[in-house]
Amino acid sequence: MSRVPGWLGRLGARLTEMSERYNERRAEAEREQDDIEPGTLAGEHVPPPPDYAPDVAARPDPALAVPWGVRVAAEAGWRLLVLAGTLWVLMRVISAVQLVVLSFVIALLITAILQPTVARLRRHGVPRGPATALTAVLGFVVIGLIGWFVTWQVMENIDDLSGQIQDGIDELRNWLLNSPFHVTDKQINEIAKNLREAVGANTDQITSAGLEGVTVVVEALTGILLAVFSTLFLLYDGKRIWEWTLKLVPAAARPGVAGAGPAAWRTLTAYVRGTVIVALIDAIFIGLGIYFLDVPMAVPLAVFIFLFAFIPLVGAVVSGALAVVVALVTQGVFTAVMTLVVVLAVQQIEGHILQPFILGRAVRVHPLAVVLSVAAGGMVAGIGGAVVAVPLVAVTNTVAGYLRSYSQKSALRHSVRPRGATAVSAEPTPQPPSE
Repeated sequence: MSRVPGWLGRLGARLTEMSERYNERRAEAEREQDDIEPGTLAGEHVPPPPDYAPDVAARPDPALAVPWGVRVAAEAGWRLLVLAGTLWVLMRVISAVQLVVLSFVIALLITAILQPTVARLRRHGVPRGPATALTAVLGFVVIGLIGWFVTWQVMENIDDLSGQIQDGIDELRNWLLNSPFHVTDKQINEIAKNLREAVGANTDQITSAGLEGVTVVVEALTGILLAVFSTLFLLYDGKRIWEWTLKLVPAAARPGVAGAGPAAWRTLTAYVRGTVIVALIDAIFIGLGIYFLDVPMAVPLAVFIFLFAFIPLVGAVVSGALAVVVALVTQGVFTAVMTLVVVLAVQQIEGHILQPFILGRAVRVHPLAVVLSVAAGGMVAGIGGAVVAVPLVAVTNTVAGYLRSYSQKSALRHSVRPRGATAVSAEPTPQPPSE
């Protein structure tokens, strides 16, 4: 019995030691559990990702992966496509109503000539209605008289001109026979025969062109009436028409457009006035030159030179060539050469002295832009398009320059505007009203 308490003591000590070890291992296991990342099991080994696994976090933005130059080209490309589509639609609309557009543009050109007269009459106390009516009547009478005079001169001299042309052709034939070019009579007859056959083969086309000429005459009369009515309303109510047009412009862009309009009108007025003066000088001096050279129909040719001068570059070449051809077939080679000298001399004076002095910088357009615009206008709308192409380019250039300057000034004003405490201090101090 004496050994029982000792055995029980040793058993209790052994159990106590086992309990302490169990508690230590349990505490160690809890510490290890706290150190393991969430989402994994205790003691589970997580292998590293394989080398072939893609690094998702390292993938760049697709927009940043595209080179900068390609992105710039793409941004500019779709904008150019939108502009090209808009221009194509606009050209289709203009082609559909070509007669109306040309009539209105011609009315604008005529208004640019007559509007200063209306303004001068208004300053002298004449009411707007009578001033508009008087100016329009005088302007259209002058234009009608010029057309009648040209037609009368051509009809009066057509018989003499036919005989002179026949004599000139015979003289040219004799000159070719005796020229160093060794042209034979058989070759000349062969050329004449080919011309007659070409005319006979194209009889149907010539006849259809004559029938289409009736339609052209009707369209021309319609265009003249539209131009007359448009000119009357532009002279009488042009300011209010412009104010109504401004209401169609977005409010944010309205101040700039409101300033660009008068600048464009000044450019158009300067262009039309300068062109009329230059064309008149050309017609007078070339007409006097061919008159003293005894070229027939000198006055009608001078009028044609005046009208063709409204087509820059191309019109001067065509009208000068017409005068040289008439001189050649009527008066011979020497007179034709002298006519060519007169035409070239006057055109050189026009290009280097008259146009820079009269037109000035207001409507200065590069010669390449003039040639391209005249060609494009002629392809789109024929002679009428060639006439209005250059003033349209000049006005567009003025409007673009004004809007660019306006935007720069507006940006400068916004950039120097005071803010915060400076804005408060920059405000003008109100003054008490003076008694």
